[in-house]
Amino acid sequence: MKSMDFSAFKQSHRRWVSLFILSLFVSTSFSDPRITNAGLFCDDSQAPNGTSYVLDFTEVMKQLSDQINNTLFASYHLNSTPPMYGLAQCHGDLDQTDCALCYAEARTRIPRCLPWPGRIFLDGCFLRYDYYRDFFHESVSSTFDTVNCSSNNVTMVGQDNNSRMILFGRNVDHAVGNVTSIALRRNGFGAVGVDGVYALAQCWESLTPAECRQCLQKAAETVRGCVPKEEGRALNAGCYLRYSTSRFYNEGADSDGHNGLSVGVIIAIVSASSALLTLAVVAAYAINARLSKRKRELENLRRISKRFDKSGLMFKYETLEKATDCFSPSRKLGQGGAGSVFMGVLPDGKTVAVKRLIYNTRQWVDDFFNEVNLISRIEHKNLVKLLGASIEGPESLLVYEYVPNKSLDQFIYDEEKAKLLNWKQRFDIIGGTAEGLAHLHGEGSHVRIIHRDIKCSNVLLDENLDPKIADFGLVRSLATEKSHLSTGIAGTLGYMAPEYLVRGQLSEKADVYSFGVLVLEIVCGKKNSYFTKSGSLLQKVWTLYKSNALAEAVDPCIRDEMSAKEAPGVLQVGLLCTQASVLLRPSMAQVVQMLTVKDYEIPMPNQPPFLNANVLGTATFAMNLQGSGKGKSSHGLNGLSGPL
Repeated sequence: MKSMDFSAFKQSHRRWVSLFILSLFVSTSFSDPRITNAGLFCDDSQAPNGTSYVLDFTEVMKQLSDQINNTLFASYHLNSTPPMYGLAQCHGDLDQTDCALCYAEARTRIPRCLPWPGRIFLDGCFLRYDYYRDFFHESVSSTFDTVNCSSNNVTMVGQDNNSRMILFGRNVDHAVGNVTSIALRRNGFGAVGVDGVYALAQCWESLTPAECRQCLQKAAETVRGCVPKEEGRALNAGCYLRYSTSRFYNEGADSDGHNGLSVGVIIAIVSASSALLTLAVVAAYAINARLSKRKRELENLRRISKRFDKSGLMFKYETLEKATDCFSPSRKLGQGGAGSVFMGVLPDGKTVAVKRLIYNTRQWVDDFFNEVNLISRIEHKNLVKLLGASIEGPESLLVYEYVPNKSLDQFIYDEEKAKLLNWKQRFDIIGGTAEGLAHLHGEGSHVRIIHRDIKCSNVLLDENLDPKIADFGLVRSLATEKSHLSTGIAGTLGYMAPEYLVRGQLSEKADVYSFGVLVLEIVCGKKNSYFTKSGSLLQKVWTLYKSNALAEAVDPCIRDEMSAKEAPGVLQVGLLCTQASVLLRPSMAQVVQMLTVKDYEIPMPNQPPFLNANVLGTATFAMNLQGSGKGKSSHGLNGLSGPL
């Protein structure tokens, strides 16, 4: 993508904002695909017979997409086993471009229902797929029909509460009744404004007039029950009906109805024009930023696709689906916040791990780009190797090398399996993990990469019990000239460094802190959230260090002559890594030297920060807390003790 200098960038924004403000005086509304999710419903009572439902779903969605580019309604029947049917309907006030955008958004959200039938209502369109034909004429459903009411009550000036509610109820009743009549006259679509209440009704074009009438009558009855709420939406099998105190539909949609603006409303609009103008400028920038982000996401995916095509690392979705036996539960290796991992066998007999990404939010594009763009260029014996990806199917997949002994936590935290790891093996795991992190941080590499989620479950063990760092969904790159990033907090509580947890300041030293906690867990055979009367694991090890009794912290099942000699020094390295001060923590390159160079003089650690038990009761979390102070109120100093 070509770069643009700053002055040109500002001019572009000024022109965009000027056009936006001008449009406010020309028209009271502007094009909007209305992609807010009003309701997503998955029918888990109907299990499909067969294993090709993902391929069938992809084909049905493609056919609907081809149709929806030219019309506001699309339907398709795929003659598969079992047969699959699809239906898409945009609301009658959307233009063709907004219809396509609304359908595209619905298409990215509805795969969450697979393999079960699914239907999704956005505020501008509807999408459904199922395994039986009759749903094309299904007007109402006792199972799925619902009504959504907003949380806020309407506010009206000049009347007492009872009169206010009665008047608003009459206006809603009038608007809903009018829009129902209009929709029945206008082939299933209508929009109307009545005394400050706006309503829209849409039947699917597959319904007969009688079926549309039945659906809208039920919708009108249920949505009236939302009064005195500001908004109400009826989501029925064959139609959608919404009322609101804000005009949400596009210009001209209510030409068959009544304008109905009262003199008081007009005066209020005029008196608030200056405030609206200010809000318009803010909205202009916000919308432009959103569009820019979407362009960047699409450009990232295009670049990934191009690079993988050139390198031969692009997998077909069908190949990976077949390799994992259609993502059979029996092939599942693990589940994380970013997705689930399955064992797969490729046509050439090679065993791989296939990560099936969850992308129910727009954040998935950024996470996917991080994992592919950064990690595909990094290779090290202690990092799980990325073999390729699939981005052309209904969901994005990553293909990694298969690591047979799964994750370290399944050994360390299990009383019986822990006996399978002797001291030498644990020491080698610690050393290998340190080398892998040092490589990520720039030792022997041209980029600095921060993992952000180092913990036992993200360290895998191969057939020789050698460690391999995995799960790179949260990685961030750091420019060589920067000391840290100010970013949203994401990771696992108990492993996160205090400056990151409290102020959102991210650097390689955050990984060093997490590694220090990991070292204590491996040597002691306890979770970092393990508490005794003497406090947390970190606090216990510190107390024993001050008493010159670190050998007592070693896991009883590996206490022997060698561990008694070496383990206290390794625990001291762990304490050094977990110091509160970023400057006092060593780099991972220095840690590798401490672990491998004989007679290396390990500095004396200071007291680390301690987390209270009630704080560590919270598991993995990912919060969008930007800046340096927003983390303090919820997960900050109240849960930490010790010097910061």
